[in-house]
Amino acid sequence: MTSDQIQKKKVILLMIDTLMDSSLQEAIKSEKAPALQFFIENGKYFSNLVSPFPTMSVNVDSTLLTGVYSDKHKVPGLVWYNKNEERIVNYGGHVFELIKLGLKKSMEDIFYNLNHEHLSKKHPTIHEILHERGIQSASINTLLYRGDIQTKLKIPFLLSVFTGLNREMMSFSPNLFTYGAMHKINPLKKNSYFWQKYGFNDKFSANELKYLINRNNLPPFTIVYFPDLDHSTHVNGRNDIKGIAKVDQQLQEILNQFPSWEEALSNIIWIILGDNGQAWIDQNRNHALIDLRKSLGSYRIVKLRKGVSVEDEIVLGVNERMSFIYTLDSQKIPLEEIAKILQKDDRIDVVALKKGNTVTVTSGIHSGNLQFHPEGEFFDEYNQSWSIKGNNEILNLTITENSIEYGEYPDALARLYSSFYSHEGEYIIVSAKPGYEFKGEGSPTHVGGASHGGLHKQDSLASMIICGTDTTPKHMRILDLKDWLLTLIS
Repeated sequence: MTSDQIQKKKVILLMIDTLMDSSLQEAIKSEKAPALQFFIENGKYFSNLVSPFPTMSVNVDSTLLTGVYSDKHKVPGLVWYNKNEERIVNYGGHVFELIKLGLKKSMEDIFYNLNHEHLSKKHPTIHEILHERGIQSASINTLLYRGDIQTKLKIPFLLSVFTGLNREMMSFSPNLFTYGAMHKINPLKKNSYFWQKYGFNDKFSANELKYLINRNNLPPFTIVYFPDLDHSTHVNGRNDIKGIAKVDQQLQEILNQFPSWEEALSNIIWIILGDNGQAWIDQNRNHALIDLRKSLGSYRIVKLRKGVSVEDEIVLGVNERMSFIYTLDSQKIPLEEIAKILQKDDRIDVVALKKGNTVTVTSGIHSGNLQFHPEGEFFDEYNQSWSIKGNNEILNLTITENSIEYGEYPDALARLYSSFYSHEGEYIIVSAKPGYEFKGEGSPTHVGGASHGGLHKQDSLASMIICGTDTTPKHMRILDLKDWLLTLIS
């Protein structure tokens, strides 16, 4: 390691699931978030960090670690159809979905396949790059963590009995690695029992980080995941203060490990960010839920428990406020036919399909269509060029001369386009207006609360706080964080 690397500040990235401006500002106003307020007052605050699409944690984390969208990292979303294996992949929706799909296979997807089979090896993670450079890193409770160190995950006894998984599972991780009760840095068993989600909770994450701090064992880069705010926001809505207050308590405890909070800032770069936002969901269940089984009831839809049969015609991949809808025979059931049905529903603001290299977008709100593909005469704020024709209102684009300005759908063209190259198959993509979410067989719903997955800015904008460096990412997108982080670390 060079002297320059030794002198660099250590970097701690705290990923707080669903940290967004609306609830954060409410909590600070109510004096419920002193730690987050301290970080904001001693750093830079951004309320417009753009999440990848679909705005689901597995896709977001994949982009954060690899620095590419899903067209390259190949993790399409939380739920998707694997054409090669003719089965639905679900990384952790509702437990009833997982049981119907087969618990053992679902757990293998979550605990192994996500990181080691589905996440593309063509794009190294930040942990793999740092290891190659001889720099240690730590991952605490993140869903995506792939590194170069061969590691054994120890599956808890009850989970093994219930799912049929072997008690041990091989994995590849960073140098320092926590994955709930299955692999931890601190040998003491705290907050890791099955009723505490086997350690996938904020207290467990905080305890692991505190253990590293107290033993002066922080590596140059540490990423820590705090999941609890997401669940709280789903129930309590976009302005949920309780969830912010609870995660702030954990941040206070972390800061208290130092002689003073100010001292915590002296030799460490702190980056605190959300992975996505959440959109409000209407309280009227019948109105809020877009039941795709009813909308597309004229087709034979794959049943989760039975799997794909020769009689089936379409597959639903429901990701809360967005969905992949697949045709199993495009000659018999063309995508355009499915799209026409869904664009009659004014709760659906984006209905998109791809032909060749062109994406066509229609809507339940606006007439006509919008067609676009890369490499054209129009440029957006990220210096991406596009060919565009049709009704710009569908994606709320403002075009002045050759310049594209995004409105309700941040980085809409690249985010939507990348999803059509994230996996094989013939499918349309739908996204719901705020107030609504999609429903499939067994999929979780959040009536009267909040939900995410969609293309809209309510789902797509997260908050970020940067303390300890004057630099910022090239653009305010999670896509751009990896390259920036590497400049801070190595």
